[in-house]
Amino acid sequence: MHELRPWLKLISLRRGRLIVGALLLLATLLSGISLLALSGWFLTETALVGLLLAAGAQAYINLYVPGGGIRFFAVSRTVSRYLERIYNHNTVLQLLTDIRVALFDRMAVAGQRERGGKTGAQWLSRLTADVDALDTLYLRVIAPTALAAVVSLILVVATWIVFSGTVALFLLSLLTLAIYVASRRVYLQTQAMSGQLSDQYEALRGDVIEHLEGYAELSAAGRTGKHAGRLMRQARAISRTQARVDSHAGWHQSVSHLLVNLAVVLALWSGAELFHQGQLTGPLMVLLPVALLGLIEVYSTLPDAFAKLGATVAAAGRLNEEISPNPDHNNRQLAGPDSMAGNALVVRDISVGYSGHAPIFSHYSLTVAQGERLGIVGASGAGKSTLADAIAGLISSQSGTITTLPCAYLTQRTVIFEDTVKANLLMGNSSATDGDLWRILELVELAERFAREADGLDTWLGSAGNRLSGGEARRLVLARVLLTPAALVVLDEPFTGVDKQTRERITPQLNHWLEGRAVICLGHGPEALLPSGHTLHLT
Repeated sequence: MHELRPWLKLISLRRGRLIVGALLLLATLLSGISLLALSGWFLTETALVGLLLAAGAQAYINLYVPGGGIRFFAVSRTVSRYLERIYNHNTVLQLLTDIRVALFDRMAVAGQRERGGKTGAQWLSRLTADVDALDTLYLRVIAPTALAAVVSLILVVATWIVFSGTVALFLLSLLTLAIYVASRRVYLQTQAMSGQLSDQYEALRGDVIEHLEGYAELSAAGRTGKHAGRLMRQARAISRTQARVDSHAGWHQSVSHLLVNLAVVLALWSGAELFHQGQLTGPLMVLLPVALLGLIEVYSTLPDAFAKLGATVAAAGRLNEEISPNPDHNNRQLAGPDSMAGNALVVRDISVGYSGHAPIFSHYSLTVAQGERLGIVGASGAGKSTLADAIAGLISSQSGTITTLPCAYLTQRTVIFEDTVKANLLMGNSSATDGDLWRILELVELAERFAREADGLDTWLGSAGNRLSGGEARRLVLARVLLTPAALVVLDEPFTGVDKQTRERITPQLNHWLEGRAVICLGHGPEALLPSGHTLHLT
């Protein structure tokens, strides 16, 4: 299970919360077992006293102390369980935050090549189902298993003290076997099936998303029924695999409970022998067997958790594999202005391409001075966007080095988040004021557009910015990039979807705003660029 090591290391950073949560779980379990054991002792004691009184013998019983103990354990069990649920679920949410932040950080460091060519549906599965499989690792697997072992050891020690060492060793053997069957044995039996189930769920989620996205095309081709039938066959295969996993978990749970019941019988038989020898009282004789019955509650959660552990390991393996950066291709570095000798970008002898294909360009070098304006033009497929991605660090070059000042990058793709105008703009500069936002909107001629809206900067843009036209969306993401206080600005097709008149009006304002910063502007022709000192042609 080496796939879990980086995530276990991440989880252990909150060891203080984990320890407190485990103690609350332990308090809940001990209160429940103590309540069960004390109640059994009390019922036995009152029954014996009643029989003695009915036979005319003198007998007495203290009702207040055990009665108070029963009330105490009943209240402590309720309170500790309530606190444990609140505290541990809050801990799980914090662990979920840690896992997602760590995952996003690693994805940001890794280039596109290292992140792999996954579809949107596959990445959705990674960022939801796979992450969710990791965030309950502590609460479902680690803590219950550790506490089951601790509680079992406490009962074994109590048996050693009250009964005998021999009985304690027999109980230790049975309980150890019960924990093994409910945990490790279940995992070994279901690991492959559980991992397969995880892969099947991912494939089905992706196919369902593709079915919904392509429903119009499927309907036009008359293939909706066949495609839906394929989805149903996948769902039935998942159900069969799930049934097999559940069956294994159920059988192992039954064997685990059988072993606990054997321990109860052993404790009851040993207690009866000690009672006949006069070494134990009747109520004390039933105390241990009743307490052992409480272990069934502790052990019952383990088989299901370990039956799903194979899927968790598979999820961790997928996340590790997809976003592990390749240190051999970490050849881009950020530098300070003082170390750049007046340059904003230095590209030395880089080659960029994709595995299994010839490089898009080889042994390419480029130097851009601070404050310089450079235009790069070329036909589709000439490598403009690839070069821009390499400069911005989205992909790694196969050879050579790139040294650059902090860079702001407008990609060829227009991305609007389902949020407000203000939230979308603040991604470029989180410290920008409302005044700064209105100024940048005025620069790209969108201020009047949103001033007419009742919510102003808080106007909701809809899914993928569907409340905006293509030109408005492009100008909004351009404004977001311009807000970024970077010394180097890379603009790939900045005026896509923007009409000629609007482009001609805002270009002088953009030039003034970018004054003093190095700018690389890429496009199919000079008319798609900002005015530049000189222009390079990629062929």
